Amino acid sequence: MRTCAVIPTFDNEATVRAVVREVRAHVERVIVVDDGSGPAARAVAGELAAGDEAIVVLRERNGGKGAAVKTGLEKAKELGFTHALQLDADGQHRAADIPRFLAESAAHPGALVLGQPIFDSSAPRGRRIGRLVSVFWCAVETALLPNRGRIGDPLCGFRVYPVDATLAVRATGDAMDFDPEVAVRLAWAGHPVRHVSTEVRYLAGGVSHFRLIRDTALISWMHTRLCFVGLGGLVPRLRRLFA
Repeated sequence: MRTCAVIPTFDNEATVRAVVREVRAHVERVIVVDDGSGPAARAVAGELAAGDEAIVVLRERNGGKGAAVKTGLEKAKELGFTHALQLDADGQHRAADIPRFLAESAAHPGALVLGQPIFDSSAPRGRRIGRLVSVFWCAVETALLPNRGRIGDPLCGFRVYPVDATLAVRATGDAMDFDPEVAVRLAWAGHPVRHVSTEVRYLAGGVSHFRLIRDTALISWMHTRLCFVGLGGLVPRLRRLFA
């Protein structure tokens, strides 16, 4: 196993440098994907690259978190990494938990390792409710094509991907819909889903780019598509069962 870290970022100039330095205490190589940030954040990304603190990939236009993660995974594959630890650039994830994620991935190298968040009082109520809805629909989708993997929290951005397997499932989501979609598709492809509990906090100065209306609509549409795909795979099995 060769594991790097992938950090997607968009206008996180106040936090991304500290996140990179915290991650590097546990993972030697960090890939920062700047998703079309403004001048201030681009300057910080340039400093990280110049100081050899991170491998920086610049996307000219903002394409969304999912697009940035896929770019990071492609770069990881190009550089010969087999696994990628993903976490957000806004400082909400606890870097001290990284060794537990890496240990779980080492014990189960074919698995998707998902963070199971423990929220404090700083977590917005609307975000908590949205997570419960997505948890429900992921449970429905993985039951439709049962391949063995409960998905505890499909929206947690703290996770470890097996790089080749993740790219192979070809998740189409480019925004916040990517996180739950890729988890479901990896479960459908037969990859185990493992969970690591981790504290999540919403920090002052951290920039969250979750757009309540637009991203909720994208996630809802993604779940609708996956349910139809799941039903399409269920019908032939039912026909064989009752033939």
